[in-house]
Amino acid sequence: MFRSQRWYVVGMLFIAGVINYLDRSALSITAPLIQKDLHFTHAEMGIVFSSFFVGYALFNFVGGVLSDRIGAKRVFGAAMGVWSLFCGATALATGLGSLLVLRVLFGMGEGPFSSSNNKMVNNWFPHREATSAVGVISSGTPLGGAIAGPVIGLFVLQWGWRWAFVGTMVLGLIWLVFWVATTTELPRDNKRITAEELALIEEGRAQADTVLGGDAGRHAGLGFYLKQPIVLATAIAFFSYNYVLFFFLSWFPTYLTEVHHLPLKQMSLVTVIPWLLGSIGLAAGGFLTDMILRVTGDPLQSRRWVLAICLGMSALCVGFAGRVDSTTGAVALMSVSIFFLYVTGAVYWGVIHDVVRRENVGGVGGFIHLLANLAGVIGPALTGFIVQWMNGSYVSAFVLAGVIALIGAVCSWLFIRPDASHKVAKKGVVLS
Repeated sequence: MFRSQRWYVVGMLFIAGVINYLDRSALSITAPLIQKDLHFTHAEMGIVFSSFFVGYALFNFVGGVLSDRIGAKRVFGAAMGVWSLFCGATALATGLGSLLVLRVLFGMGEGPFSSSNNKMVNNWFPHREATSAVGVISSGTPLGGAIAGPVIGLFVLQWGWRWAFVGTMVLGLIWLVFWVATTTELPRDNKRITAEELALIEEGRAQADTVLGGDAGRHAGLGFYLKQPIVLATAIAFFSYNYVLFFFLSWFPTYLTEVHHLPLKQMSLVTVIPWLLGSIGLAAGGFLTDMILRVTGDPLQSRRWVLAICLGMSALCVGFAGRVDSTTGAVALMSVSIFFLYVTGAVYWGVIHDVVRRENVGGVGGFIHLLANLAGVIGPALTGFIVQWMNGSYVSAFVLAGVIALIGAVCSWLFIRPDASHKVAKKGVVLS
C-alpha cells in the first residue's frame, strides 16, 4: 500500500482516467468498421460521436452538484459502474437509433468524472499541491487514448469491433471493486493515513491563495459564482480546449484512414504518438503552474500565462495540420498541438480551486465542465457535416478547430487575472 494515502487516491484516479479514455476512444478506433457495418454516412457518424456529449455535458453539472452534497467517492464510483456497463452494451447496437441511445447513456455515466475527481482532490490535498494532483490524474486520460489504438486494434483484429467494448467494460468493473474497498471520502476517515500526512492536508486545505469576491465570496452560494466573468471566461477557454480535443478524439483516426489511406493496424499505432505527448503535457502542466504559483504567490497570473500561450500554440498547430500532404507532417503537427493543449488540461481546475470556496467546488466545476463539453455536442457533428459538404476534405474542419482554440487563448488573457474583486494572497495566506 502507498505510504502517502493522498497520492494513493491520485493513483486510483489516474488508473480511472486511463480506463475512461480507453472506453471513450474505442468508438473512434472502431468507427471505420462500424460505419461500414451499420451503413452510416459521415454526417450520421458525426451525430453518433456527438450523442455521447448530450448525456456527458448534462451530467458534468449534475455530478458536480451531487459530489458537493453526497460525496465525491460515491458519485465517482457510481459513474464508473454506469459508464462501464453502457460501454459494454455498445456491443449490442444494431443501427443508428440503438447506438445513439447507448452513447447518450454512456455519456451520462462518464459525465461526473472530472468534477467528482476534482472534488476528491479538493478533499485530499493542500491547496499548493492541488493542480499538480489534478495534472497527474488527468495525464491518465491521454495515456488511455494512447493505449486504445493497439489494445482496441488487437481486439478488433482478433474478435471483431463488438468485443472491444466488452473488454473495456470488464476493466472498469474490476477497478470499481478496489475503489469501494480502499478509499474514503475524507482523509480523517482513512485508517491507513498517518497523523503527519493528515496534519499536512488539513493545514494546507485551510489556506487559499485567491477568493473570488473576498469576504462576500466566502459566504456566497453557487449562483454567485456562475455569474462571475472569470468563471465564464474559464468555461470559454475550456470549451476551446475540448473542441480541439474532441475533434482529434472523434475524427483524426478516420482522417488518417480516409485521407492518408492508413490501414487499421497502422492507424492504431500512429495515433499513440499524440496521446503519449499529451500525457506528458498534462502531468507537466499541473506541476508547472504550481511551481509558478510558489515562486510568484500569484495564482491567477500563473494560470493566465499558461492558458494563453499554450492554447495559442495549439491553435497554430491544429490549424495547419490539415493542410500538409504527408502523413508524417499531419501526425507531427497534431501531436505538438495535443501536447500544448494538454499542458492546459489541469489549469482550468486550478482556477476553480483558486477562486471558489470549498463547499461549491463540485458545483462550479460541474457548471464549467458542462459549458466546456457543449464542444463535444457541437464539434464532432459539425465536423461530419463539414467533411460531407466539402466532398471529403478535412481542411476547413482543422482551420475551424484552430480558430476556436485561439478564441480561448484570448479570453484567458483578458479575463483570468486578479482585479479589484479578488483578495489576492501572497505565500498562501489570504489577505482580508
